[in-house]
Amino acid sequence: MWGSLLMNNQRLRTKSSAKFRVFAIKSENSTVSRLDDLLNLDVTPYTDKIIAEYIWIGGTGIDLRSKSRTISKPVKHPLELPKWNYDGSSTGQAPGEDSEVILYPQAIFKDPFRGGNNILVICDSYTPSGEPIPTNKRHRAAQIFSNKKVIDEVPWYGIEQEYTLLQTNVKWPLGWPVGGYPGPQGPYYCSAGADKSFGRDISDAHYKACLYAGINISGTNGEVMPGQWEFQVGPSVGIEAGDDVWCARYILERITEQAGVVLSLDPKPIEGDWNGAGCHTNYSTKSMREEGGFEVIKKAILNLSLRHKDHISAYGEGNERRLTGKHETADINTFSWGVANRGCSIRVGRETEKQGKGYLEDRRPASNMDPYVVTSLLAETTLLWEPTLEAEALAAQKLALQV
Repeated sequence: MWGSLLMNNQRLRTKSSAKFRVFAIKSENSTVSRLDDLLNLDVTPYTDKIIAEYIWIGGTGIDLRSKSRTISKPVKHPLELPKWNYDGSSTGQAPGEDSEVILYPQAIFKDPFRGGNNILVICDSYTPSGEPIPTNKRHRAAQIFSNKKVIDEVPWYGIEQEYTLLQTNVKWPLGWPVGGYPGPQGPYYCSAGADKSFGRDISDAHYKACLYAGINISGTNGEVMPGQWEFQVGPSVGIEAGDDVWCARYILERITEQAGVVLSLDPKPIEGDWNGAGCHTNYSTKSMREEGGFEVIKKAILNLSLRHKDHISAYGEGNERRLTGKHETADINTFSWGVANRGCSIRVGRETEKQGKGYLEDRRPASNMDPYVVTSLLAETTLLWEPTLEAEALAAQKLALQV
């Protein structure tokens, strides 16, 4: 093939510039084709070795980093994988004079990009002496989820991850005229059509890739603001919810990278009369799901109201731009709850009220929240933290809750 290209190039010198342009396009396409052939190459028949993509959270607490290494044979459990290290000074997680950060493999998923026995590995980060670094929120979450009280209650999470797709060069939502605005919100939510739905291929590709990887993804839909989408993960138990969401985010980053589109988890990407992006977190415990569970839910709401500021401070950066009391949000400074009310901090579904058991939805988390922080904090506040009787009585009166 290379010889043929050289011969064509010799003949090309005597031809017109127009034909040269055609040749250049053909040459580029053939190069892409050869790259695709290699990228899709299945090495399984030729070697037992696999590629493991080690993934970790970077210095901002929201950026994802990864690098690859060869493993001698297929593995099924993270404990079978070696620890690794990276240069923390290049990710904002360590000083240059002592830059080594250690990766501990924690969860394994199938790799939808490389296929075969290759894997994605969710890791958390530690100092060489074994201390979790400040951006390692998984370590604290794992401690909470290993508490016997929490284990016995089998906490379930369903996380609704909203995100916005942006045009690469202008950082403006996909489908929007550059520097301009589409028609007002209304026709875009769960819509179909070239004038209403922008980015469906990315959403569908992500959906299938997550299913392939083994992530417990449960659905997807177009959102209220054009160019905005949502996927749902769960029900996932305990720490698995955070692992699933972080891996799903990584896969989405890779897909948008390939598509030439920018992924944004900004909670309010466009100011004005446009919906923000949240990460609503549905939560239940064994006691909530059993008979009489509605009373347990109300007690949990009471506790959540008393720790409202603690939760808000941990629920994502820039959330004050989103939680304004408008666009299906509650005001950031005021705790509220209601049945079927999307303008509240905590929403309880009609079916839960009717059956007297079920789950609650925390609508406060921003799209850029850390799922390890949010899920473990919900468990801590509702299962491990006990308010004083006086504080509980005052909160119950304020919220009109009879517990």
